[in-house]
Amino acid sequence: MAAPSTPAFRGRARERQALDRLLARVRGDESAVLVIRGEAGIGKTALMRYCARQASGCRLVQIDGVESEMKLPLAALHQLCTPMLSGLPALPEPQQRALQVAFGLAAEPAPDLFILGLAVLSLLAENAAARPLVCLVDDAQWLDEASSQVLGFVGRRLLAEPVGLLFAVREAADERLFPGLPALTVEGFTDEDARALLTAAVPGHLDKRVSDRIVAETGGNPLGLLELARGMSEAELAGGFAGPPQASLPGRLQGQLQEHYLRRVRVLPGPAQQLMLLAAADPTGDATLLWRAARTLGLGPDAAAAADAGQLLNIGSQVRFRHPLVRSAAYVAGSPEDRRAAHLTLAAATDAQTDPERRVWHLAAAATGPDEDIATALEQAAAKIQARAGLAASAAFFQRSVTLTAEPRRRADRALAAALANLHAGAFDTALGLLAQADADSADDLQRARVEQLRGQIEWASVSGRAAPVLLLQAARRLESLDAGLARETYLYAWVASTLAGPLARPGGLLLEVSRAAQAAPQPAGDPRPCDLLLNGLTTMVTRGHAAAEPTVRRAVNAFLGDQVSGQEWLQWGILAQMATMAVWDIDSWIALSTRHIALARATGALAPLSTALNGRGQVATHCGDFEAAASLAAERAIVDEVTGIRLAANCDLLLAGYRGRPAEAIPLFAATTEDSLARGEGFAVQRVDWAAAVLHNGLGHYAEALAAAVPATEETYQPLSTQLILPELIEAAVRSGRAEIAREALDRLPAMTAIEGSDWAKGLEARSRALVSEGQEAEQCYAEAVERLSRTPLRPELARAHLLYGEWLRRENRRLDARHQLHAAYHLLTVIGADAFAERARRELLATGEKVRKREVDTYSQLTPQEEHIVRLARDGRTNHQIGAELFISPRTVEWHLRQVFAKLGITSRTELHNALPRLGQHTPFH
Repeated sequence: MAAPSTPAFRGRARERQALDRLLARVRGDESAVLVIRGEAGIGKTALMRYCARQASGCRLVQIDGVESEMKLPLAALHQLCTPMLSGLPALPEPQQRALQVAFGLAAEPAPDLFILGLAVLSLLAENAAARPLVCLVDDAQWLDEASSQVLGFVGRRLLAEPVGLLFAVREAADERLFPGLPALTVEGFTDEDARALLTAAVPGHLDKRVSDRIVAETGGNPLGLLELARGMSEAELAGGFAGPPQASLPGRLQGQLQEHYLRRVRVLPGPAQQLMLLAAADPTGDATLLWRAARTLGLGPDAAAAADAGQLLNIGSQVRFRHPLVRSAAYVAGSPEDRRAAHLTLAAATDAQTDPERRVWHLAAAATGPDEDIATALEQAAAKIQARAGLAASAAFFQRSVTLTAEPRRRADRALAAALANLHAGAFDTALGLLAQADADSADDLQRARVEQLRGQIEWASVSGRAAPVLLLQAARRLESLDAGLARETYLYAWVASTLAGPLARPGGLLLEVSRAAQAAPQPAGDPRPCDLLLNGLTTMVTRGHAAAEPTVRRAVNAFLGDQVSGQEWLQWGILAQMATMAVWDIDSWIALSTRHIALARATGALAPLSTALNGRGQVATHCGDFEAAASLAAERAIVDEVTGIRLAANCDLLLAGYRGRPAEAIPLFAATTEDSLARGEGFAVQRVDWAAAVLHNGLGHYAEALAAAVPATEETYQPLSTQLILPELIEAAVRSGRAEIAREALDRLPAMTAIEGSDWAKGLEARSRALVSEGQEAEQCYAEAVERLSRTPLRPELARAHLLYGEWLRRENRRLDARHQLHAAYHLLTVIGADAFAERARRELLATGEKVRKREVDTYSQLTPQEEHIVRLARDGRTNHQIGAELFISPRTVEWHLRQVFAKLGITSRTELHNALPRLGQHTPFH
């Protein structure tokens, strides 16, 4: 099977052509990624070897996944990257630190996995600069989870680098590994090729009926064909003159092969079996460590020679088994006592100073039952390894410590810690299983309440829907008498969860009940924390209105504007502080807080908070009419959501689509978001869709459709922060649809929400809305007030719409010259910010006054994709390719590739021409 001319390769023309194409692309200065999927023994490794032989002129890096190493975070990534670390100095400093910390070369807080992914991407690109790079990863189903996530991230980001990534994964059906990457499923040989392989492999006579039976039983699996034939006597092969071999179905081939290897291991001499067990128990493949451990057991070269002679194990600079199933068989062949002895021996041979986590892991594997010393060591190691390898690694050590803890209370505490680590790592099912154990072991009400709290947080994080508010409310009530501070934090989580669920939590929603319960809960001792101020202010807004909540809300906002909030609190509650600025209609503070939030999230590499911060910042940019920046922020958030798996609706995308006024783009987005949000129980997103649809249809002049969208979005089951901004849409749509009674009812609700002194935003929107239902001098005074107040804010779309409505009213009053003044101001602003539908509405009104206005042409810039828009804006503003790549999680070479595409679309040849080629937007607020 080793050479392309043998029968084993005659049936692999399709697969070889795929690998040849991969190598051709890499040699042609392009990236290529492929996942080979297939059952054990199907020939994946042979194809990897073929690729290695054909990769002349390329740098080759090869690693194999090891089953026993799956729980050791970043082990595979370390193995892959170590030969390439000479390129580390060329990477940006944050990426250098991420790799150094991940590989134990520096002691700092753990980098986010996806910051680490960007560093690996840059490292591969740097190593490929001199000559094409080909990375082969065999048995990738056994990579540790962190390495799989990082390599999957890299595979999805490669574009313009001469890098080839080839993964071999057992079982074609396992598509959870490396989703979204190109895949090639390898099937069994055809009957003809399988018989040819058997004929070449069997030296004597091979009976046709026996051959056909072997082919049928193995399903054409090449390793199965060879191994089963090798295990049969000449008499069996010549005509079946012996007891028939046990038949098995192709789907059970793995077990059959493992039994075959198990028999081969067990016929070896005792010392060879012992050495193979020791090698199988060590996930590192470190020959030096293996020999150090072997010497303590009196094992020497003779034992290795016997295993090598049996073609099962080879020990050179690395320890290599013939096949991963051989490793598994070698481990299973030992008794439980033998396996524990092997782990103890390896623990003693592992340096406690340089690799303490691996040493304690071996000690845990050797434990025969609960062992508090080892459980404590695992717990301590969990905290240390998190700094190097992240939360997934920490969670694995916490979980192992749980199994070795005898005392129920302590076991419950460790299960809670393990559940929390898995929650933050995104392993929700594992976290729920640990909570079940913690619940069973809980020794007091506080532990049981913490179980409920974590269960609610998991529900919120994984689904963000119906059940989370109920669970969190129950947990908060239970915590009141046990831990007042934790209870209030849980109430704040419950408030957010009930806001997100809205009426989908239950008819009428839970927001009012949560707010009343939180206000009745005991206050913490001492000065209120920032989260206490947020809870007090936001719940008061729900129960007693904006005016009553204003003093406390302003204290909370000022705490975040000052230096009274830690970085962790910022990441945890920063988006709520931005919501608080909406409660007091303070756009300047919202701009300041969103700036700080996004900068902190980027600086710390906290991607989940970064997604939230980008969403909030995008909303601010949209409200201020910087649609270019809003689109760029949305594109960046989409990248972050892709790499983290965040599923929450992107609210900034919705409002931006509404204001841009392009129905062909907006309506499919609205429909898809509504469908997904209803399925998740995310009522808040449904409200935001209706709001955006009302904006879209008001711009298009489809007022009946706008009214139909706005009415359900202003139901009182939703929290008022969005409702206060949707009511003006409802009033405009109702007036234009001839439904004055609906408009007046909505206007009656608005003053309670805008009762904030000193806010031009609040009073400007109220004045504009009141003008719509007024007549004569009162209407004109309200329109003038709206224009004056909104002109003092950075809210350009709201100002433009005030000019537009004022101009429309003046034209209907037959004051054409005055109308033209307002309509020109509206048309200019709406055109500059890119509110196409509203701009067209203003143009039509100008035409009705007798003015001649040319219809704005679609510029070339609008032909760019969102990612191209983001890249080109950053390039225009002076960012280097490395800086752009770091922000967008792509390599500098990919940035350069995108810029070439953009230059071609814009008809330019260099960055220096970007300033003239692109529109200058966002002059009023710094959103970049």
